[in-house]
Amino acid sequence: MSEMAEAIRQLIQEKGYSEDSVRTIIENALRAAYKRTYGTADNAIVKFNEDMSDVSIYSRKTVVDGVYDPVTEIELDDATKLSSECEIGDEIDILEDPKTFDRTAVTTGKQTAHQELNESYKDTLYNEYKNKIGEMVVCYCQYERNGDIYVDLGNAGKLEGLLPVKYQSPREKYEKDDRIKALIVGLKRTSTGLQVILSRSDQELVRSIIEMEVPEIADGTIEINKIVRDAGHRTKIAVSSNREDVDPVGACVGLKGVRIQNVIRELLGEKIDILKYDPDPSVFIKNALSPAQVLRVVILDQSKRQALAVVEESQFSLAIGKQGQNVRLANKLCDWSIDVKTEEQAAEMDLSESVTMQTAQSLFSDETQEDSEYNEIKTVAELPGVDSRVAEILKTAGIDDIEQFIEAYEKGTLQNIDGLNKEEIDFVNKIIRENVEFVEDEDSASAPAADTDTHEESVQPVEQNGEEVYHCPECGAVITLDMTHCPKCGVEFEFKEDEE
Repeated sequence: MSEMAEAIRQLIQEKGYSEDSVRTIIENALRAAYKRTYGTADNAIVKFNEDMSDVSIYSRKTVVDGVYDPVTEIELDDATKLSSECEIGDEIDILEDPKTFDRTAVTTGKQTAHQELNESYKDTLYNEYKNKIGEMVVCYCQYERNGDIYVDLGNAGKLEGLLPVKYQSPREKYEKDDRIKALIVGLKRTSTGLQVILSRSDQELVRSIIEMEVPEIADGTIEINKIVRDAGHRTKIAVSSNREDVDPVGACVGLKGVRIQNVIRELLGEKIDILKYDPDPSVFIKNALSPAQVLRVVILDQSKRQALAVVEESQFSLAIGKQGQNVRLANKLCDWSIDVKTEEQAAEMDLSESVTMQTAQSLFSDETQEDSEYNEIKTVAELPGVDSRVAEILKTAGIDDIEQFIEAYEKGTLQNIDGLNKEEIDFVNKIIRENVEFVEDEDSASAPAADTDTHEESVQPVEQNGEEVYHCPECGAVITLDMTHCPKCGVEFEFKEDEE
């Protein structure tokens, strides 16, 4: 086999070039050398044999009687020596020996072949790695320049890996030959070749690492709903389970925290919060502020996605986090604007307007009057702004309906329920008084007047500073003549004139 055939075989079998690209590269190299020798390559013909084991180059010349251009023309007498059937005007291909080309022509051909081989190789690598963007790779630190880390991707030096300083975690430092797991985020063509751009700060790197540690994620049992990250400091991961018998947080943490510790170790000590996703924004916001314990969450503006998280004084700094990091990540994770207040700070705020506005929006957004009859608020859990934890505790204690709550509140028995404090009970009562209107049953409304009198209270005026002031006979709240129900306790009453 000739040297040319051996070179072709290596390019195709060992280097991984396609047959078409090798054919084009060799053809262009021979034509470049031919042009350097004869000044033109218009009449150069390159021919390969069927198995691509060898290649030849020919000069295509026209048979003439009297040669004017020896590069493109040949005398009839000379042509008949090569083929007896030649006539004037015919074209004949004459085999050229590349060894007869001058040295500069050979050099030109080699340079052309080398350049095209490099470009073809770049294209091959580019096509290979562009499909790997978003994948995690293992590489090894080679050297550092201006903060950027250049790495060996373990591909025999085929291409260069670059971990730019802007994509590095601030707590990470590397020495030569240190093992690095990084995410492929892009490709870049350079004058010397192709660079693979890597990242250690991308949140998807955390996803790739935790997927390797938690097989339930790979098989679809557990789903990662969202990841937010402050690289080098803290990451929050919201997870959910597609099976009721699988705890998503527990599965990700692992027995005695083994799984999550492996992830933390891979991120060189970065804090990771695994929390449960919940479609209820109040519950999700409370979970997102982990590790802080949140007393309740109040939705301030549903359309603007604004919420208030109330915490104890001892939990306030933990909920905010260092330089606001914890609440900032919670904002990104929930896609809500979260304001954190202590109980004392929340008590000074007038939340009634926000809660009333939310109630009005829920009643009149895309609903007809007929539909609203079927969406009356009957349970504590349906009240706007009520913490779902408080509602669940009340339900467990047998107090689900609003009427049951009011009855227990007036008797003072709610204070005996474990897990509830006075502020939470009073807050629920306040929401009920501001948002729930108690309507008589149709049966009692249609009853005879004599019967209804037993449910009505007669209101008598009291003189204060020379003026008549009316008070509710049940709770003593100030009322006016145009009222039929007390605005504070809801009792029904009527005004009667003196017989005199």
